[in-house]
Amino acid sequence: MIDTKSESKIDTKFPRLITPLPGPEARKVLALDEKYISPSYTRDYPLVAKTGRGAMVQDVDGNIFLDFAGGIAVVSTGHCHPEVVAAIQKQAAELIHMSGTDFYYSHLVEFAQKLAAVVPGAEAKRVYYGNSGTEAVEAALKLAKYHTKRDKVIAFHGAFHGRTMGALSITASKVTQRRGFGAMVPGVFHVPYSYCYRCSYGQEPKTCHVECAMALEQDLFKKLVPPEDVAAIVVEPIQGEGGYVPADPRFLAELRRVCTKYGIMLIADEVQSGMGRTGKWWASEHSGIEPDILCIAKGVASGMPLGIMVARASVMDWPQGAHASTFGGNPVCIAAALATFDLLDKKYIENARRIGEHIFSRLADWPKRHRIVGDVRGKGLMVGIEIVRDQATKEKGKDLRDRIVQFAFNKGLLILGAGENSLRFSPPLMVDQEQTDFAINTVDAAISEVESSL
Repeated sequence: MIDTKSESKIDTKFPRLITPLPGPEARKVLALDEKYISPSYTRDYPLVAKTGRGAMVQDVDGNIFLDFAGGIAVVSTGHCHPEVVAAIQKQAAELIHMSGTDFYYSHLVEFAQKLAAVVPGAEAKRVYYGNSGTEAVEAALKLAKYHTKRDKVIAFHGAFHGRTMGALSITASKVTQRRGFGAMVPGVFHVPYSYCYRCSYGQEPKTCHVECAMALEQDLFKKLVPPEDVAAIVVEPIQGEGGYVPADPRFLAELRRVCTKYGIMLIADEVQSGMGRTGKWWASEHSGIEPDILCIAKGVASGMPLGIMVARASVMDWPQGAHASTFGGNPVCIAAALATFDLLDKKYIENARRIGEHIFSRLADWPKRHRIVGDVRGKGLMVGIEIVRDQATKEKGKDLRDRIVQFAFNKGLLILGAGENSLRFSPPLMVDQEQTDFAINTVDAAISEVESSL
């Protein structure tokens, strides 16, 4: 029997470990997990979470961790923020479900109005509700094809858009996500992303002319697919699972120009980069572009399942019954989203900007101080650190990255990898500077220890 009833209290803002990891209660859960849970899940270390408050997580043995993974950039307001919890409890006592596809909820409209006010672009917006990021992407793909009456889609190397078949077909992050699932949705073309540290065209930032974006007109449209057949270009303004790679603003501007010229829908997948994580509502705002369709999830409801697709009103012209979701826009999830939105708007987006600036000021010299740090990049609290074996050759250091992640866990810091060989920082947006310095110092020490063994 697993003990899930013992009292737990998080009374510290820093890690406190009281057992070897994993502890005895955690080992019981791990054994049952091995027996009953799908082996397809990815777990970097044996954390068995029980309680969360703010940026802290307590496991089933009473060990307390500082969370710089944020539930994969989900718990934007922190674990169990009192205002979010109160909103969930109040709504759960009133109405849990009726289905917004067949009936009406006042909260659906209320939250749509709030989102429409902060999504870039002067044109009116309309909102579709689903349950996850991959559902938001699926809805965006279907809408783009319906609106344009075209069936081809362009996506990018390194992209991650989800695991359902449509979203998976435009994903190009890891082959294991595709292996064994047969033919993907046809009509998808992948091209190089604006990965400046590993430019596909051999350029350096000072000589770059965003060849990766210019290749659409100069190469792809001439050799593989005519632009009048393309329904959408789907891009992450900052690639998430690809390694926390921010696109050059000129790259995004060129995509916007090409889409406007040829009547192609520009879909911004902001599932991981949106909802204030970069210090603005949307990562695309840093480049000044206005997408035709925007995909939202993860941090939108502080951990409750909600996926959203927002489009220009003139684009969302599909008829009744064309697309829907039984659970999309669930009242309890929308209540959490409304509370989350207000907290982000009042203080946490600004905190993400401020703490992000502090992080990058401290990490700026790491490529000089650490011979296995190849690149430091990102915006706000979406921070990527690329680990290499050799800075000159840029040989990827996946095994070194994995050792750093494990070292951090054993010190009570939760971080995750991103891409093949990068670390990510994606803490709750309410994290403070002292906690941030602890995380930086811990990873700094981890990198030094790994380097000393080489």
